[in-house]
Amino acid sequence: MVEKSVGGARASQWFRSIRGSRNPRLRLVCFPHAGGAASSFRSWAHHVPDDVELLAVRYPGREDRLFEPAAERMEELAEPLADACATLTGSPLALFGHSMGASVAFEVTVRLARTPGAAGAEALFVSGRAGPGRNRHRDLADATDEKLVEDLIAMSGATAEALANEELRELFLPAVRADYRLIERYAASVPTPTLDLPVYAYYGDQDDEIDEDSVNAWSAVTRSTFVARSFPGGHFYLDDRTAPLVADVLARLGVKAATPATA
Repeated sequence: MVEKSVGGARASQWFRSIRGSRNPRLRLVCFPHAGGAASSFRSWAHHVPDDVELLAVRYPGREDRLFEPAAERMEELAEPLADACATLTGSPLALFGHSMGASVAFEVTVRLARTPGAAGAEALFVSGRAGPGRNRHRDLADATDEKLVEDLIAMSGATAEALANEELRELFLPAVRADYRLIERYAASVPTPTLDLPVYAYYGDQDDEIDEDSVNAWSAVTRSTFVARSFPGGHFYLDDRTAPLVADVLARLGVKAATPATA
């Protein structure tokens, strides 16, 4: 990969290699949810075969980019990430995003498709997010810390223990606020069919934030194949359904998933 500067950082600073491959037949780039980080995709490494490179996006304002300002507008993420993805040449590229990450992945895909000479993405996978124009805004960016914590625990009980620690909250909540502000300001830039690639949408069948109709709204962004699939669970269904989800994503790309015993 040829290094270049994008958004004030080297292209490689936007990605964490979850599973590397010297000569990948495919690259899969994963975009985290609001408040999330690249490490949320660590468990995927066990299900990806050796010839697939798995990359997770490093948003500023968390983990190893903790002291960088978090983005508060979609353009601050989508534009440099599109530039960074454009450097991933030599292998087919697919993008997966969960929740806020689905919208970021979509905007990056749109920008790649518009970039002269860029290879573009082979497929877009969106998860836990209503299609453009169907998203609910909950006005949480300026809520109290207590309200933010309450909301985060309600959506993902796994964060409850960490959020009980005041020092961790001081590090974690600014990025959450920034992400919520980004979501609340965001409106999809292209409400009509603009992509010529397959779009696959996943969601939890007990997710209070979305339903089948709002997920199917993603069909409006592509002139190609659209498929929606539900999994048992809530907004973070993928935490408990990692293996079947990754297997389905890879199968759509013509790749057989690895198993933990052989990964």
